[in-house]
Amino acid sequence: MTAQIIDGKIIAADLRARVADEVARVKRDHGLTPGLAVVLVGNDPASEVYVRSKHKQTQAAGMASFEHVLPADVAQADLLALIAKLNTDPAVHGILVQLPLPKGLDTEKVIAAIDPAKDVDGLHPHNAGRLAGGLPALSPCTPLGCIILTKSVHPSLEGMNAIVIGRSNLVGRPLVQLLLNENATVTIAHSRSRDLPSLCRQADLVYAAVGRAEMVRGDWIKPGATVIDVGITRVPTAEGKTRLIGDVAFDEAMKVAGAVTPVPGGVGQMTVACLLVNTLRAACAIKGLPAPGV
Repeated sequence: MTAQIIDGKIIAADLRARVADEVARVKRDHGLTPGLAVVLVGNDPASEVYVRSKHKQTQAAGMASFEHVLPADVAQADLLALIAKLNTDPAVHGILVQLPLPKGLDTEKVIAAIDPAKDVDGLHPHNAGRLAGGLPALSPCTPLGCIILTKSVHPSLEGMNAIVIGRSNLVGRPLVQLLLNENATVTIAHSRSRDLPSLCRQADLVYAAVGRAEMVRGDWIKPGATVIDVGITRVPTAEGKTRLIGDVAFDEAMKVAGAVTPVPGGVGQMTVACLLVNTLRAACAIKGLPAPGV
């Protein structure tokens, strides 16, 4: 048996096309152009790549894209002043501060300074609290992408056993809340969990989000389970280049699982597409319009 590969590229492209259609509709019917402001502090190469991709895809969807690049040694007060300005800018409906921030900046204070209505990363305590309470909220983009990828295989997740390995505020914790909203039965596991392999073997849905290359082995996976790999690690190749691998031993998983996301080409593709969804949702909510059809 060989598992189905869940193609994040195709699913993300479809989602972006649907966002673009909705953006065109709100522009036409309501004169509203959703706007996303991305703030990049310093010159981390990986962050620069993400920001370029976000800028390109935001424009391709018909939205306004605003980029703010600040030096790594920017004063905390200056960064907070920029956020305060974006909070009151009527052309901006989504604000994203690219993480991680350089040392010396207080990430929690920066996130808390963003207007929750414009917090398209879903990290503000207000949105995290609403999500935890089962209330409508802007959700972090990567977990949202994980749910969409899973539902491409299982339209309903009701009653399924899910395990989330990793408890970060960015992925693990919000993913648990989204799965609970889908009526799945959820186990949250992490580096201190006892007998992780046997916990995994009970799960219909496995979400690996720990950032440890190929930690989840083939014999951890229940036959036929769906495996969503959130991890991304650069490893050197024999030719002196680097390649990307995930938290799951892909070749082993392919022999056991029912469906698996590849790295690259899986969850990463969905993160930016879901950012566009959140920006569109935020723009409609701020303008008092009905929620968009994506």
